[in-house]
Amino acid sequence: MNLISSPKFSSSSTKSFSFRFLLCLFLLNFFCVLSFASLRSHQYQQNHKKPIMILANLTSCSLFMGSWVYDETYPLYQSSSCPIIDSQFNCQMYGRPDTDYLKYRWKPTNCEIPRFNGLDFLLRMRGKTIMYVGDSLGRNQWQSLICMISAAVPRGAQTQYITGDPLSTYKFLDYGVSVSFYRTPYLVDIDSVQGKRILKLDDITKNSNAWRGVDVLSFNTGHWWTHKGALQGWDYMDLGGKLYQDMDRLVALERGLRTWARWIDANIDKSRTKLFFQGISPTHYNPSDWTTGTSTASSARTCYGETVPMTGTAYPGTFPDQMGVLNEVIRDMNNPPFILDITFLSAMRKDAHPSIYSGALTSEQKANPDHSADCSHWCLAGLPDTWNQLFYTALFF
Repeated sequence: MNLISSPKFSSSSTKSFSFRFLLCLFLLNFFCVLSFASLRSHQYQQNHKKPIMILANLTSCSLFMGSWVYDETYPLYQSSSCPIIDSQFNCQMYGRPDTDYLKYRWKPTNCEIPRFNGLDFLLRMRGKTIMYVGDSLGRNQWQSLICMISAAVPRGAQTQYITGDPLSTYKFLDYGVSVSFYRTPYLVDIDSVQGKRILKLDDITKNSNAWRGVDVLSFNTGHWWTHKGALQGWDYMDLGGKLYQDMDRLVALERGLRTWARWIDANIDKSRTKLFFQGISPTHYNPSDWTTGTSTASSARTCYGETVPMTGTAYPGTFPDQMGVLNEVIRDMNNPPFILDITFLSAMRKDAHPSIYSGALTSEQKANPDHSADCSHWCLAGLPDTWNQLFYTALFF
């Protein structure tokens, strides 16, 4: 005899149970779908409240192709509040009457880049060192970064400025961060022999001693290799133990860069040191690059009087030959740097040079802009702040 009998269901009760079971499944599925759709909608709205930031090294983000857009929230700092700007870069102090050149923001074609945050930079770089190495364009960028960081640090933060030649350093002591500039326009060494300056195309021993152990290195060179006459920085070139009074300047640049590249490949561990090379910074001494076919072509002779950027996607004028040499050398390296390719975006900024608004010029020189305007360096605040915004993006994002 079975002590427990199995329950018996009628046909009608079975149908009723099945109906209720299916109804429950339907309602459960309906509410799950509804909740998921609501969550997706919320996430979409949240994600579109601010621009998406794209990593600098992704091929989907063309960091260095885009356009300049007017933005009232710029500049990131006022030159009058920056503790370190050379007189030749301090355009507002030396009488530049317009300010619109300060308000342009670089917008890459297919992505957004993060706004520079000086405090975030210090916190990420706590206890580390940054060094710019190169010529006065590197100094331009070095001072820009110090201004950008200084604008964000709390009032009363402790700093220290140690000036020298070839090495100058600005320290944010509360964070243990040092930002340095090492002046060496050719990267390779220059020796003095019997009163003559010898550019050593095969030797980088002296300069490179200062670069060891630095956490972030950013190099630049290019302009000084083409200087002649009073602006030339050497008397002889030494290549393979033989002295030359001159040679093809691009050949000399390549030899010097390959000496630098060999040192980098042999001495820099990229797992410890972040490595950058700044593209060639263009000049604007030839108005035909931007005035062809316009009524101003006959009157403009330098960048003097220019107040707005250029537009378009084609490079204005002649692309710097030095950039081709640089790309070729870096392509052959085992340990290549990230190229901060600022050449095109800077070429569009004919408006951003000191021109005659520089403490480095006399009143007589300022009265003759056709011969004295500085259309090589850049105002601070100004274009180098964008270089550093891209440097910040490539470094951390």
